[in-house]
Amino acid sequence: MARPGVRFVLRSSSQFVSLSLCLFVSLSLSQPALAQDVKMDEPTKKAAAKALAWLANQQNPDGSWSDGKYAHNTAITSFALLGYMSQGHLPNQGQYSAEVAKGMRFLIASQREEDGYLIGARGGNMYCHGMATLALAELWGSTGDDAIKPVLKKAVDLIVRCQNAEGGWRYEPRPSGADISVTIMQVMALRAAKNAGFNVPDGTLKKAIKYVESCYNPSSGGFSYQAYRGPPGFARTAAGCCVLFLAGDYHAKQLPQAVEYLKDNFDANQHFFYGHYYAAHAMHQVGGKEWADWYSRICRHLMPRQEADGYWSEFDRGGTGPVYQTSIAVIILSVPTHYLSIFQR
Repeated sequence: MARPGVRFVLRSSSQFVSLSLCLFVSLSLSQPALAQDVKMDEPTKKAAAKALAWLANQQNPDGSWSDGKYAHNTAITSFALLGYMSQGHLPNQGQYSAEVAKGMRFLIASQREEDGYLIGARGGNMYCHGMATLALAELWGSTGDDAIKPVLKKAVDLIVRCQNAEGGWRYEPRPSGADISVTIMQVMALRAAKNAGFNVPDGTLKKAIKYVESCYNPSSGGFSYQAYRGPPGFARTAAGCCVLFLAGDYHAKQLPQAVEYLKDNFDANQHFFYGHYYAAHAMHQVGGKEWADWYSRICRHLMPRQEADGYWSEFDRGGTGPVYQTSIAVIILSVPTHYLSIFQR
């Protein structure tokens, strides 16, 4: 790029073409492949609409969603809210604005005053806190609602305080152990808050990335549950890729093998929805034909499995239940809409 005060004088059309080509090549090498050609087709839009209608009927009077043993749960509620937001529904916008507004108020009311922990009266852990922080960050970034800001600030501050010496997080709101699953949820929340204009220390994110990298297994190309031990898995690898892309490290040395691992293990049925929630983000960041092929493949997998009423029933090992799975299915199918900032490129 030219410095201020420096002028390029093009004396022929060939010079213009050469310069344009150089700029195109330079930009292509510094960014992931474009993916704007991937769209939701009409059957996919109808599937998402049917799912959101079903979810609306599952909402509790207090604005929360429950699933299986997780009653009035902040994480389940956050997944449902992200499903609605992924289709452009906000507290003041869209067919389901009332449902989203009620869900938002439930999350705000779920914060523990003394430390900012977002778990609600029914309990939870850092999974729940990370998901609720992510949902509130997306809501704040989209609406600027003054009721969210102080709650979100306290939630972000808690995450920063609870990072352990390795750079990760575990189940409880204190700097104890770490695993890649809890860690990725906190990184997603911090990245969304940073996108929305909140101050997130660079050192916190750098330490988190270092921890995630320590979970990489070069012999398999996958990521393990914890650093330097344990077998790789699809969901863990999708989460690992997701962190590297969120950090903007599109050329990380781990990514080529990790992406191949995801492609080879697409049908892994343990935590299928949880894994594909992250895999959709990761492959969207890869872009180009890889993303187009992946999106087509996941649509072919999900669409025939939707129940007539609009939900996805539990068909993977480790799944939570139909509200959780339906919410994630909508989020995955809706990635091409680009409504959620955390899923943008």
